[in-house]
Amino acid sequence: MEPLTVAGIRLGATCAGIKYPDRRDLVVIEAAAGTRAAAVFTRNAFCAAPVIVARTHLAAASPRYLVINTGNANAGTGRQGLVDAEASCRALAERVGCRPEEVLPFSTGVIGEPLPLFRVVTGLPAALAALRPDGWTEAAHGIMTTDTRPKWASRRLNLDGRDVTVTGIAKGAGMICPDMATLLAFVATDAAADETVLRPVLADAVAESFNAITVDGDTSTNDACLLLATGQSGASVPGEGEDYARFATAVREVCSDLARAIIHDGEGATKFITVRVEGGRDVVECRRVAYAIAHSPLVKTAFFASDPNWGRILAAVGRAGVADLAIDRVAIHLDEVCIVRAGGRAPGYTEEQGQQVMARPEIAIRVELDRGEAAARIWTTDLSFDYVRINAEYRT
Repeated sequence: MEPLTVAGIRLGATCAGIKYPDRRDLVVIEAAAGTRAAAVFTRNAFCAAPVIVARTHLAAASPRYLVINTGNANAGTGRQGLVDAEASCRALAERVGCRPEEVLPFSTGVIGEPLPLFRVVTGLPAALAALRPDGWTEAAHGIMTTDTRPKWASRRLNLDGRDVTVTGIAKGAGMICPDMATLLAFVATDAAADETVLRPVLADAVAESFNAITVDGDTSTNDACLLLATGQSGASVPGEGEDYARFATAVREVCSDLARAIIHDGEGATKFITVRVEGGRDVVECRRVAYAIAHSPLVKTAFFASDPNWGRILAAVGRAGVADLAIDRVAIHLDEVCIVRAGGRAPGYTEEQGQQVMARPEIAIRVELDRGEAAARIWTTDLSFDYVRINAEYRT
């Protein structure tokens, strides 16, 4: 299904030659006057210049425009990177007649190289000329780096007797791990909502989507997720109640669809793996166990080989750092097949059963700790030859 348009949002993409010729690599998103916003950014200490500038601008004004480039992360570029990010905002502001603080910059690509500012600035007229309400698909293509396919999602709901749309696009395929993953995500709605509503809605949505995925355990310098509310539908989102819950669900579903698309498009991925840990004392220890499994190269390569080497999963659970773990109470399942019970191989388990599950393109690992009521779920991939090739050749 094509992405649904959002009243008050226009998008334009162009080929600016930032890294490759004839590739869409510069996107401008225009938001109607009065649009409110909330954002979540990477927690990497070496956060990119556009992340720093976007945070500052978002605190100073409501955004009217976003300028997004691929092919260059403008990260690890020191003071000059900040100067260049600010300059890209000023260049766009001068063309459209808004304040620089009303422009938010976003970049993704190679770290440590100076931003080719001239190409960004000279590409702006074409990106602005391409602005249109149904530009979501072109914009989704324009923010891709190692992605093999564009990613978008939409939901339509009714609030206060009016139809409301939520649409989002995202990029990401590698260097994926909270907080936030190597991803950019832009979600917009035509509902009216202020920051006190948008922030908790976005935080909850990100916690269950973009912060619950991993490809390789690497957290990027440039990650950002932005939620825009134009108010053009005439419907308002209250701070609580059924309409709030419906809106929050729609945003969460859009973010989850985008997060799943990132995992399906993981660099070199051949398997989509759900890791669910149940029966923990708290969510923190459940997530610790889940990520110990998902980040294990031995586990991930076993999945790539369709090899039911359940000992690798068992070892990952054991080294996750759960205090006083009673191993005789732990159970581990691959889909419907129990592989571990009472501290060892489950009675009745056969290698043939494991191989049947491991041959599937989508597989669930379920770990029962039997020490509480908490649970956590993450999505991850296998680790293939192509992952090594893609990242070995990334700069060439």
